[in-house]
Amino acid sequence: MPAEPADGAADTAIETRGLEPVPDGERTGRVRELVPTWVAANISVLLLTMGAGLVIFNKLNIWQVLVVAVAAPVVSYGLVGLISIAGKRGGAPGMALSRAVFGQRGNLFPGALIWVARWGWETINAVSGAYAVLTVLDLLFGVRSSTPLIVVTLLFFVGCTFVVSGLGINALRVCSTWSTYLFGAFSVLVLGYLLFTTDWSAVFGKPAGSSAMMIAGIGTIAAGGISWVPSGPDFTRYLPRTASSKGMVGATIGGAGVVVLPMVLMGAVMAVGTPDLASAQDPVSFIGELLPTWIAVPYLLIAVVGMLLINSMSMYSAGFTAQTLGIKVPRAAAVSVNALISLVFGFLLMVVATSFFGSFISFLTLLAVAFSAWIGVFGVDMLRRTTYDGPALLDTTRTSAYWYKGGFAWQAMTAWALALLVGLLFTEVDWFAGPLAGTWIGRNGLGWVAGIVTSGVLYAVLPRTAPAAPAPAGEREPAGSLSN
Repeated sequence: MPAEPADGAADTAIETRGLEPVPDGERTGRVRELVPTWVAANISVLLLTMGAGLVIFNKLNIWQVLVVAVAAPVVSYGLVGLISIAGKRGGAPGMALSRAVFGQRGNLFPGALIWVARWGWETINAVSGAYAVLTVLDLLFGVRSSTPLIVVTLLFFVGCTFVVSGLGINALRVCSTWSTYLFGAFSVLVLGYLLFTTDWSAVFGKPAGSSAMMIAGIGTIAAGGISWVPSGPDFTRYLPRTASSKGMVGATIGGAGVVVLPMVLMGAVMAVGTPDLASAQDPVSFIGELLPTWIAVPYLLIAVVGMLLINSMSMYSAGFTAQTLGIKVPRAAAVSVNALISLVFGFLLMVVATSFFGSFISFLTLLAVAFSAWIGVFGVDMLRRTTYDGPALLDTTRTSAYWYKGGFAWQAMTAWALALLVGLLFTEVDWFAGPLAGTWIGRNGLGWVAGIVTSGVLYAVLPRTAPAAPAPAGEREPAGSLSN
């Protein structure tokens, strides 16, 4: 049976624990710690840009934006919170627990897709962080952006991300708590400035948009949260088994909502006076144009820390996902793969791409579809399962109770694959349109909902294969073997 280092307790400076379940004696986390975790996961000026997009592209008025800003985090982070319950049940990362659902080999397929999808998310945040640094340099020193400076800022941002994510859960907790306080304080300051400088008659006088565009807006904002669903258990595996499930869901929604709601609304308000905001190639520099320097500079610096934390959390989870794919290196080393990829892709997006917002929305749409098929299967499985076999999760050979048939849980794989296809059929982005994108589901941007419902229903009705009885310890095959 494969074994990760057994000394990965959360009370050390650098977390060394990998995929192996956290022993009960080390589960000293508290539910309330999830609030700053999910606050930090949303500290991004991209929410301002997305709020502006709701006004400019979706043609929504401020009241419709308010509905979107409330509904999106409730829906998406409600899913994050529900799936997070598996973390306290199994004490292992989400994609390790997924082995119990899809089989040791079957889990490689959704795992690979989710790992690749994280490349895009980390690239988007790396680019946003680099743009924020460039904007601060311009505001303070008049230094204009150039290709060499873009490379330097990307290296700086990705390097800091790698360090924080490599340190592990304790570093993320500390950084999340302090960034929550600082970002919250300056967001209140920005909100106060907008209250006194905004043309509110123009804001409230804007006509309403269509219901279809409002529903699509909910999907766009929710897509960011949906991307965190498979990572939810990664941040709850140190919670005791007795932790309140309702409290976990509430803390997750509350932590995200307290950031998403005001940020999206502020972006919408800003867009009324700056209609080119959402279509700008640089999604950050507008802050320096709309706010006085004494507010803009510290706000952007704190936002850089926030976006660094978002990427650190994503890379932290990506390290576990890489390990479940068979990359046999410590979690911190596995993170370096995603760091390098986000560096390369980030350079291409900043130097080569012509439309940041268009690329971003297209990516979010596909990201939600890619994750939705996994969510439906894993969520229905959680309704049937309350415990996980820790040794079987780590045993990647046919002696594992989660080997099923040839390493695959075929009912889970079938439901996942068909749901992925269904989701794409209803999806339309800048460079791709499914044949059913013109239907009501497609026009309302609900391809991701179709994916969740399809995978969940199929998995629920297909015959279930029970896990095999685990083999005696002496009969288990060597770690990492892929024998049939």
